[in-house]
Amino acid sequence: MPEGWDPGAFKERIDNVVRVFLAEEAEHLVRIDPALTPMAEQLKAAAGHGKRLRAAFCYWGWRAAGQPDNEALVRAAASMELVHAAAIVHDDLIDDSPLRHNLPTAHIALRSAVTGRPRPHAAARSLAMLVGDHLMALAGQLFATSGLPVAYLARARPMWAQLARELIAGEALEILSTGSEPYTEMSLKVVRYKTAKYTVEQPLLIGGLLAGAAPELRGGLSAYGLPLGEAFQLRDDLLGLFGEPEHTGKASMDDIRGHRPTTLLAEAWQAALPGQRDQLTEVLGCRDLGEERLHQVRDLMLALKAPEAVEGLIASRVEQAVEHLSGLSMPAQARRALTDLAHSATDRHH
Repeated sequence: MPEGWDPGAFKERIDNVVRVFLAEEAEHLVRIDPALTPMAEQLKAAAGHGKRLRAAFCYWGWRAAGQPDNEALVRAAASMELVHAAAIVHDDLIDDSPLRHNLPTAHIALRSAVTGRPRPHAAARSLAMLVGDHLMALAGQLFATSGLPVAYLARARPMWAQLARELIAGEALEILSTGSEPYTEMSLKVVRYKTAKYTVEQPLLIGGLLAGAAPELRGGLSAYGLPLGEAFQLRDDLLGLFGEPEHTGKASMDDIRGHRPTTLLAEAWQAALPGQRDQLTEVLGCRDLGEERLHQVRDLMLALKAPEAVEGLIASRVEQAVEHLSGLSMPAQARRALTDLAHSATDRHH
């Protein structure tokens, strides 16, 4: 990694900000009533994992504009991780996913808090929804109280509104597309709005806006961030089916069971012959799928060269992203960091 840039040390800085901030918030909740302890624990658990890529992109959007390392900026960047935590709580709830980071998801973990109550599963899901809502509110609070000057924060405020709008739009598009015939164009739109923008492009732009980046630099960061964010999620889709749960922390057949509009499925569907589409139809949306079916689906995807097609989409987007950096005026350290982040975010096994 670039001179002076230690990604492990940066992750520790973000982890510490998130841990202290959410521990304080958990204490506030429990003071209201001890019955809120399970929710307080889920606030901390939901944001307790991750590579902290969104915070890193926000940080390097700031540094790309020529600003130095700054503790207040690190706090502001950490708010991106609370946005992500809120998104995954809601996403796991919508998808009814049982695992995240090899731990029960919020709506599963919270069942113990409502055991013996009327409609306990529905109650646990409602509590999880509130945890996700609270995390999103807390993201704004951490950002606003980061310690950066009010004038700096005001420059980035419109991007926060855009981030929330587009994240919700992407999640809604996935719900509306789930179960329909898979198309690559729609799957990529879901990728773009549900994940790509809030993972890379918008954190970069928020960091740049905080730093007072010129429009030309912001345009270049956007041109780098959007294809890279898409490549990140395309890698996630591949890992969702072909990764091993002990490494990914998620069940391998979630996307197939949910008949979700992934680009991997769309590429397979478009390449499939009628008999192969029949095989896919048999498993899409089926909740009771075992290891044998998993291997069959993987073999069929490989025969249709769908993973190969998605790998091609990933490679072209990473190349496009890195190319956009070459023409931008920014410190060399920021260029090297963003180049390395492009590869580490997309060349991963979990």
